Amino acid sequence: MLSKRSPGSFVKTNLMFYKLPLLLLLLIPTLSLAQARKHESKKQIGTDYQVQTPYAIETHQLTLEAALQLTSRARATAKSLNKEVSIAILDASGQDILLTRGNGVGPHNTEAARRKAYTSLSTKTPSLQLARNARANADTQNLANLPELLLLGGGYPIWHKGQVIGGIGVAGGGGPENDDTIAKSAAIEDAAILIH
Repeated sequence: MLSKRSPGSFVKTNLMFYKLPLLLLLLIPTLSLAQARKHESKKQIGTDYQVQTPYAIETHQLTLEAALQLTSRARATAKSLNKEVSIAILDASGQDILLTRGNGVGPHNTEAARRKAYTSLSTKTPSLQLARNARANADTQNLANLPELLLLGGGYPIWHKGQVIGGIGVAGGGGPENDDTIAKSAAIEDAAILIH
């Protein structure tokens, strides 16, 4: 048996049939926006996690321009002491950036300056302080026997934003205290390149 429908019920059924797709069409963009925001949030969290991972760290490198400026400042202090010196600037991995030898300075001083710079950047300690500590402590006296370390004054680590980015070594200044003073004077404080 067929039931009779009123003409209005047909219209209501058709409207209901069209409302559902219309409602879905309006909801799909909203859902996709929510998904995109959720994806962006995960991406940001992922990026933050990658920065904090122990597998890579952000580092700063000492430039040739900075090495030239450090050398110029140290040489000016040496000149004020009436001394000609050898100066070595190394990067954080111990590689030479700049080696200079003043007029009349013995050739051994160039290697001494390089080794003082290496010693200080490797140990993150001024070489004069390291030498004095090694002499005072029987447990550290053997540091003097390591092939690349030179426990004489005149070497300093070069710091930038809390990281050692290189080392400076000075030799030929007439003694460890003079070499130490000359090396320490090279800091470029306005660029946050510190020597301590």
